[in-house]
Order: sequence, then structure tokens, then C-alpha cells
Amino acid sequence: MLKIDNLHAFYGKSHVLHGVSFNIEEGEIVALLGRNGSGRSTTARSIMGLVDCQGSIEWNGQAILQKEAYQIAHLGIGYVPENRDIFPKLTVHQNLLLGQKKQSKTSRWNFADMYAMFPRLKEREHTEAGVLSGGEQQMLTLCRTLMGDPDLIIIDEPTEGLAPKIVTLVGEYLKTLKQKGVSVLLIEQKLTIAMDISDRVLVMGHGSIVFAGTPAQLREDTYIRREWLEV
Repeated sequence: MLKIDNLHAFYGKSHVLHGVSFNIEEGEIVALLGRNGSGRSTTARSIMGLVDCQGSIEWNGQAILQKEAYQIAHLGIGYVPENRDIFPKLTVHQNLLLGQKKQSKTSRWNFADMYAMFPRLKEREHTEAGVLSGGEQQMLTLCRTLMGDPDLIIIDEPTEGLAPKIVTLVGEYLKTLKQKGVSVLLIEQKLTIAMDISDRVLVMGHGSIVFAGTPAQLREDTYIRREWLEV
């Protein structure tokens, strides 16, 4: 589905990504791990056309490197940024409505699915999103992205600042995506959730991929964990 090859990214004169290469297959959860500043969020933003890049990004065989973010989204890639970006003055339901890109009987998701997955959102359906808790806003952002029926969803730090109970809920949610055939690129600092639900893990350091393998292989690689992940 997604194939990235020799990707370089820049913020002005600052060279952030250095030859990043990896792929994501259909129905696969891939975790992108690393310390703050390693280039994980820049990788996500590069895929979505939000950063000046060089190299190759292909989606289902189509080059998307020079496309605008809205064009990439309409091709079937959803993006949940770290800052959530809800519309604070709109209600929960209105935020979800804005996530819809098309009306289709074959869409995998609808309002009932979202409210069944996160009943708290149903309770707050007519509440302005700006007064929701951090956990509720995270649920809303995830669900709003899903309403666009993406085939791949990029999620940047979905458990940041959330209570342990909500973190567990998010993990179950991501497993549900996989069951419905949605691929996931999970950008995370919490090793526990990433190792529990991912098919493969990538570790970034200084703008490059320094490890690629299974969760089991990463558990056995004490050098990589110590050098690139542990604080």
C-alpha cells in the first residue's frame, strides 16, 4: 500500500529526515518509535504533504510526494495529528460530520459505529468539543478521521496525556481498525501499547530508521532499546 524510499525532509535549511525507507501493507499495524526529536512526526507530516521533501512516497503504486494534503486524504490516507485539531466551537456530532468525505453504502464506518466504540462521545454528542477532556478530544479526533473511511490511518501520539484506562481503550480501538482491514502507522513513545498491538516496529534516531523488525525482535535487542528508546 504505502512505500517510502530514500525520503529526505527539510524545515527551511534544517535537514530533518535522512534517507528514510519503509513500507506498510494492507491491514498491518506498524509502530514508529523513537525519542522526541527523532523525526517521527516529520515522517507523518511528510507523508501528508505538509513538509518540503525529496525522495519517493507511493500510495498503491501512485506517486504522492508533490500532492497537496487534501488530495492525499481523498486518496484514502487519514491523519490524526498530535495536537488533535478538533473544532472547539462545533459539537461532537458536527466534528464527526466534517470528517465525512463521501456518502457511500460501502463505507466501513458511520455515526453508530463511532458512538458504539466510544459511548462517552454519544453522551456528549451535542456538547461543544472545546469543553471535552483531553481523552474525549482524542477519541473525537480518531473517530472524525475514521468517518472519512481511510485505508491507512496515521496516528501521532494517540495516548499522550491519557489515563491508563483510556490508553487501553485506544489500544482496543486500533485492533478494531486492523480487523476491518485498515492499516495503521502508529507513532508512539509508550512501548507497551506499541509492542502489544503492532505487527512490525520501526525505531528512528536522528532522522533515520535504526531498527526494523517484529516486537519480539525489539524485545531481544537490548542495544537498540538502550541506545535509541530508553531515557
